[in-house]
Amino acid sequence: MYVPPRVLTNDDLAQRVETSHTWIVERTGIERRHIADRETSATMAIEAARAALQVADADPRDIDLILVATATPDYLMPSTACLVQDALGAIRAGAVDLNAGCSGFVYALAMANQAIASGEHRLVLVIGVEKLSCMVDWQDRSTCVLFGDGAGAVLLRAAEGRSGILASLLGADGSGADLLIIPAGGSAQPPSLETVEKRLHYLRMNGREVFRFATRVVPRAIEQVAEKAGLTVRDIDLVIAHQANLRILEAVAKRLGLPMERFVVNLQEYGNTSAASVPIALCEAVQNGRIQPGQHLVLVGFGAGLTWAAVALKWSEAPARLAVPRFHNLLRSILYRWAAWRTRLRQLLRRLAVEGIRRAERRGKPPS
Repeated sequence: MYVPPRVLTNDDLAQRVETSHTWIVERTGIERRHIADRETSATMAIEAARAALQVADADPRDIDLILVATATPDYLMPSTACLVQDALGAIRAGAVDLNAGCSGFVYALAMANQAIASGEHRLVLVIGVEKLSCMVDWQDRSTCVLFGDGAGAVLLRAAEGRSGILASLLGADGSGADLLIIPAGGSAQPPSLETVEKRLHYLRMNGREVFRFATRVVPRAIEQVAEKAGLTVRDIDLVIAHQANLRILEAVAKRLGLPMERFVVNLQEYGNTSAASVPIALCEAVQNGRIQPGQHLVLVGFGAGLTWAAVALKWSEAPARLAVPRFHNLLRSILYRWAAWRTRLRQLLRRLAVEGIRRAERRGKPPS
């Protein structure tokens, strides 16, 4: 995982808009969030991906597919996934972005599993990343207090045995598209002076309706994916849900009859990081020792679209913990530098080729 070092507290926000630390905590559970400065979605995704490759001691050249879940790509085109692929030196990998809002990472995880199950791929990199701070209206206290920036990444590898992803569930209800939306910037309302003046490039949310949607659909999704995996709700050792609002998580736990101790909660530190929230929470749960071999987990997301997604998995038996050889990390570092130089060289050669064609045209000669 990667989060920007800059922290914005509730008290900091109270200097910008009419709010307070108490008001925000009582309604959301959020105490602070991490905000990107120079970081972009691509640079945060690259940092998280490199961390995942180091933990797994994997060679980026072995990656078959890169899926990046994000609603805040660096560009409308090319995809953020292609920027990640290039920076990692993942020369064999296909790369594509996926936008399912806050459900994006779990959507991508399910698709990565299917890509491996099909036999077409053996190693897939899945990233959830978001830079929502650039899409939030900092004059709107109903939304600006909620969101933060960050990235999380996992590697999925083909393996034998009854571990890993057991079942997945994907859902959508497009009739609620207007409940969580950035109105302008796409083909429906292209950027213009009018859209900028009306502040239509910022995120707009009907918080009450989204709350009702989440507390209805998330418990049902958890029950359904558990059943598909041959489990009961009581068999679930840990639920890692999208970190949107503490009240939502408490309502979900109550409807399922599960104690809050079975839910990972870290939104007090990061706020709502959209597609990045589930992988960040997963990483922290692993680091804190909350996830042990043999446990059954459910990962669940919900958000814009409206969309929802759930994955049930069995955490595999951990292999013997061996220190990653130092030269492996050195080789990856060299590969990343090589990838950067390779890109610069290719860009330079393209510019030289274009310049050569232009010179030939000016001389009235066809290019060779």
